Amino acid sequence: MRRILAAAVNAVEPAAAVHRAVQRERDSLTISGREHHLGSYRRVASISIGKAGWGMAAALGEILGDRLDIGLIISKHGGTPPSPHWAAIEGGHPLPDESSLLAGQRALELASSLSRDDLLICLISGGGSALVTVPVDGVSLGDLRALTECLLASGARVDEMNTLRRALDQVKGGGLARAANGAEIVSLIISDVVGNPLEAIASGPTVPNPTSGTDALAILEKYQLQGKIPASILAHLQSAPPSELPGDATPPPASAHIIASNLHAAQAALAQAKEDGFHPYLLRADLQGEAREAAFELADSLRWSALRDDPVARPACLVAGGETTVTLRGKGRGGRNTELALSAAINLADFPQVMLTSLATDGEDGPTDAAGAVVSGETWGRARALGLDPSDFLNRNDSYSFFAALDDLLRPGTTGTNVNDLVLMFAF
Repeated sequence: MRRILAAAVNAVEPAAAVHRAVQRERDSLTISGREHHLGSYRRVASISIGKAGWGMAAALGEILGDRLDIGLIISKHGGTPPSPHWAAIEGGHPLPDESSLLAGQRALELASSLSRDDLLICLISGGGSALVTVPVDGVSLGDLRALTECLLASGARVDEMNTLRRALDQVKGGGLARAANGAEIVSLIISDVVGNPLEAIASGPTVPNPTSGTDALAILEKYQLQGKIPASILAHLQSAPPSELPGDATPPPASAHIIASNLHAAQAALAQAKEDGFHPYLLRADLQGEAREAAFELADSLRWSALRDDPVARPACLVAGGETTVTLRGKGRGGRNTELALSAAINLADFPQVMLTSLATDGEDGPTDAAGAVVSGETWGRARALGLDPSDFLNRNDSYSFFAALDDLLRPGTTGTNVNDLVLMFAF
């Protein structure tokens, strides 16, 4: 199992992904198959935003060398810039903070210093929505934090959260591109959103915004958040004409390329599983919805595979990718992957010769130090023997504590990348 997990994460390693997408031969820079003549630009700049920001920036800096004039890295974890051409800011995540505000201001300042004679290469990955922010007039950083907390607790999908963020932020929804004074912009993107919609990844700082304030209000209504969020946010969305919402103005033409995604990781896991003697099968790459409910479907598929050798014969490795959500009902500790695993443990109780692993590819499952957890048909019985009631832990959203007691948490540490979650299921 460890070899399969490692293969999945290594396949979306940020530096390797950039090197696959970008090549340089003297003054010719080829990005995703398109040639750029470096001598035709006055300056070459880069802004790297997201959890994969360090690895992506290091690779691009290595390719460009001294031809990179200025760069800015904004990521969740600090570090030493790879060269003097780079500056770095550690932003806040999962809630934006004062450093996120500073990061947003610095990003806009860098973009605003460019002209039509310049090339801006944006390196974008998951987490960027919280790491970088410049709220619209009348909305404070505290207001955005309160909104984010409500959305996280409501079970809203990441694309829904980012619809609201784009309507309330000057960087998102193409804001970074609009600030660049017509500079040529190329974006290399590691996707953390199901389906890879460009506008949803880090809230689309370099691409047009396809949604409006009306769409944002509809999401608030869907999750019944109108009375729970700051009044300033409602006032802005209700009063501003669509043309004045920050993400509605179309940014200058730009090219954007997905260079790593959840599907890349899933395919690598399947290839390694085959090499290790399993019959591999991609169950789905669009897993969404409530984590505890998604676990029902996955557990059913795993049981069916074990009983019927369908859709593949045993030993089987079934892979599902995507990102589920958790609606908070209790005050326990955990993330979507440990919650999914706990629900699966209940559904697989006493079922022989199966195993399920759910993990966040960034190594961080919610506000915990775990990436996820491992369960088998024996998990439920082991817990009961220790006096633990799995259903009680699930009702309290306390999946982390449950798996910590069993020593079944996955703690690989921060991986430096982020392409949603993977669920690996084995029938032996």
